Amino acid sequence: MDVIDTSCLHPCSTSLTMASCSVTSATALGEGQTPSQKREERLLKFRDLHLKRNEARKLNHQEVVEEDKRLKLPANWEAKKARLEWEVAEDAKKKECADKGEDYHRVKLLEITADDAERFERKKKKKNPDQGFAGYAEAQFRQYQRLTKQIRPDFEGYEKQREECGVDFHPTSNSLIHGTHVPSKDGIDRMVDDVEKQIEKRAKYSRRRAYNDDADIDYINERNAKFNKKAERFYGKYTAEIKQNLERGTAV
Repeated sequence: MDVIDTSCLHPCSTSLTMASCSVTSATALGEGQTPSQKREERLLKFRDLHLKRNEARKLNHQEVVEEDKRLKLPANWEAKKARLEWEVAEDAKKKECADKGEDYHRVKLLEITADDAERFERKKKKKNPDQGFAGYAEAQFRQYQRLTKQIRPDFEGYEKQREECGVDFHPTSNSLIHGTHVPSKDGIDRMVDDVEKQIEKRAKYSRRRAYNDDADIDYINERNAKFNKKAERFYGKYTAEIKQNLERGTAV
């Protein structure tokens, strides 16, 4: 029996030989099965495919239901959900600190980094503290805060007034210095400037117009009423005669 040296064969011929051998072995195995065995194998494959199809159908239905739920939710649902989760975590943290006897605000500040604290401070400064008129007490307090922030220490005037008053600079029950203080020219100028700014700011306010019950109703809602007022303001002088003719019934 002659021996064939496979080292001299080309790699492609070697792979073709192996593929043909595998096909031959598979054919031999297939031919060795009985018809009942082939039918059983085919049914198992069909059953497997049927189970996979049902599983894919179930997953697709679940995804469709979830997508429908997401579409029915409000537009800001994700933000609301995150806010609610944050509030729940905050309440749990407060309760935990209360049980341990710790100050919640102190514990919270310990967890904030320097960069975050600086960013929060810049964000707080950008906010407008004036939230509008809520009451005379709040308005007076905001005015006081605004005026005190404008005060700049005058050390020269302080030393000068201290020398002029002498021992009465720190008054006691026996001191009589009421009415002796004379304001400086710079102080008077600052007061005048502040009063003028207040007058200018107050002039920009627009009060709510009173409602006239006897006026003609020519609108269907508030927005339409504003539009009619604008149209009357710009085109009223051109349409006055037409309107009078319509009211008298003499319009052509």
